[in-house]
Amino acid sequence: MSPLWIWATRLRYALSKTHYSTAESLKRYHAGEIRIEGLAGRFYTNFFEGKLTSMHFAHNDRGDMVPTIHKDGATVLVRKLLDYPSPIGVFVGDVVVIKNPEDPSQLLIRRLAAVEGCEMVSTDEKDEPFILARNHCWVLADNQSLTPKMARDSRLFGPVPLGYIYGRVIYTLRTTADHGMVKNRVCSVAMKQDFPAVAKELDLQALLDGVNMRLKK
Repeated sequence: MSPLWIWATRLRYALSKTHYSTAESLKRYHAGEIRIEGLAGRFYTNFFEGKLTSMHFAHNDRGDMVPTIHKDGATVLVRKLLDYPSPIGVFVGDVVVIKNPEDPSQLLIRRLAAVEGCEMVSTDEKDEPFILARNHCWVLADNQSLTPKMARDSRLFGPVPLGYIYGRVIYTLRTTADHGMVKNRVCSVAMKQDFPAVAKELDLQALLDGVNMRLKK
């Protein structure tokens, strides 16, 4: 690994943290959660103490995200995208963490299949085609052998607001021998955002501890 690559990765990571910290701080200001004089302090906290990623345990009881997520579940590393909704923050083909439209207190992992402006055509001729509304998306389970009711994706609950997207899944781990990057859309913008975050924040032991903790329950 060349020194130039290391410094380039560090620079991209710092730029990503700057963008994220600024957007998150401004969002809290506009929401009335902090005053104008608190912006600098909030930015400092986000940049120096915060992370671009978070860990989640992905349940996969029905096998809805096989083969991306193991049927027994896995600990995943998620690139947070709290400064969106925007169709430029996630891309068709990405695996994303979303609020469950049927129960927003729960999270689901699904693959982004379409975004606003896309024409949706059903395989059932009785269903009329429609255009996805602004700031909405269509998500699907990876295991397409499941019925819509079992898969619990947009075929069941319809379009999802982009604001329901928490982040993009970028790494998955089940055991020390079964882990790796998640296959998202090959997009230079997303790769530049995600690879530095993985390089700086990936903690395999923490991910494995999360799996072991779940298995002991």
